[in-house]
Amino acid sequence: MAYDFKREFRDLYQPKARPSLVDVPAMTFAAIAGTGDPNEEGGAYGHALELLYAFSYAVKMSKKGSWQPEGYFDYVVPPLEGLWWGGEGAFDGASIGDKGALSWVSLIRQPDFVTPDAFSRVCEMVAAKRPALAGALASGDLRLVRFAEGPCAQVMHVGPYDDEPATISALSAFIAEKGLVTDIAEGGESPEGHAATCAFDPEAVLAALCADGAVPSVRLHHEIYLGDPRRTSPEKLRTVIRHPVRERRRGGADAI
Repeated sequence: MAYDFKREFRDLYQPKARPSLVDVPAMTFAAIAGTGDPNEEGGAYGHALELLYAFSYAVKMSKKGSWQPEGYFDYVVPPLEGLWWGGEGAFDGASIGDKGALSWVSLIRQPDFVTPDAFSRVCEMVAAKRPALAGALASGDLRLVRFAEGPCAQVMHVGPYDDEPATISALSAFIAEKGLVTDIAEGGESPEGHAATCAFDPEAVLAALCADGAVPSVRLHHEIYLGDPRRTSPEKLRTVIRHPVRERRRGGADAI
């Protein structure tokens, strides 16, 4: 039976509808960052996902070729994940007002046998098989990162993506009840966050995420998509919503 990360790491991929705390360890991801409306047809987000999925399935299907990464085992490709950054005007405090102002890091977890050398080899394979993607691969848009989130609070949201603010509000209340603070980077808030003031720099954010297995300085609103919106009705979509947390600072005011 193929190894299934969702089954083996239920605490990361199968939280309950009631919020809970989790300590997220370092994991290997293929990642790409950009800005733009995720629903825009032919937009940057769609192109990013095309690149991510092409790479991820090339790794999985290498089992049928003449070369496989050292240590290869058969597995189920993990779900798409997204880290979201609220650009100026992207969030109005309750819902997303301007999706075109959103920036994102899209990720798919990779088995640990996807080393930097294996990553380069698979990128070459994808470029040869999918020439239309060769330019993006050559530019370094797709990166291999070792990302650890550390202490977080998470919850399962069931329903349309646009209904997430109510679930996020419940998550924020849970974090406050635990005496913790949502630790989202300035400019990288969720709908419950503070005002955006920072510009999004894809290279800098990707570099910050890859902190040699340590918790990075940039911590963001995180979503894991367990349903395919192309095949699942909106009311049945399942999305893990995860917020990084930290303890309150003593002697100072913390805004949540």
